[in-house]
Amino acid sequence: MSEVKRLETPLTQEKLKELHAGDNILLSGVIYTGRDAAHKKMVEALEQGLELPFDVKDQIIYFVGPTPAKEGQVIGSAGPTTSGRMDAYSPKLIARGLTGMIGKGLRSLEVIEAMQKHGAVYLGAIGGAGALIAKRIVSSEVIAYPELGPEAVRRLVVKDFPAIVIIDHNGVNLYESGKAQYRKD
Repeated sequence: MSEVKRLETPLTQEKLKELHAGDNILLSGVIYTGRDAAHKKMVEALEQGLELPFDVKDQIIYFVGPTPAKEGQVIGSAGPTTSGRMDAYSPKLIARGLTGMIGKGLRSLEVIEAMQKHGAVYLGAIGGAGALIAKRIVSSEVIAYPELGPEAVRRLVVKDFPAIVIIDHNGVNLYESGKAQYRKD
C-alpha cells in the first residue's frame, strides 16, 4: 500500500504526472460537480460555440448529485455516481483541458484514450460513503444549471477529500492491474 499523497488544486499537468494508479490521495482546494445532465448541457454549449460555466483547464469534476443539506450542513450526502454515464461527454471536456474526474466504476476506452492523449486522471471515491465524504466539503455554491436541482454544477471547496487514482495519465488502470494481480496470486 502506498503512502497517502496530499494534492492541492488546480490539477496541473505537472501535478498529475506525479500520480500513479493505486495512489491514495487527500485532495484539497476547488473542485466542480457535474453529472450526466450537466455534462450534456456543457457539451451542447461547446458545440454551439458558447462558453462553459467554468474554465475546465486544470480542473477536477466530481460526478455527484448531492442530497439537500440539513440545517447546519454545507451539503447533504455527496457520494459518487457511476462514471460511465459521463463517458459520452468526458473526451470533449478532457480535450478542453479537464485534468481530473472523480467517480466510481469503469471508464470507456474512448475516455482512457483521451486521458492519455491530453493528460488527465480518473480518481475513485468510495460509493456508499456519501455522508462521510460530505464532511470533507467546506463550501458548496451552485454556479450553473440550477434547474437541474441536485445535478446542477457546483463549485466545491474540499479539505482532505479521500480518493484513489484508478486510471493515471499513462492509462494504467487499477481495475485491470488488480484483476491481473488476483489471477497471478
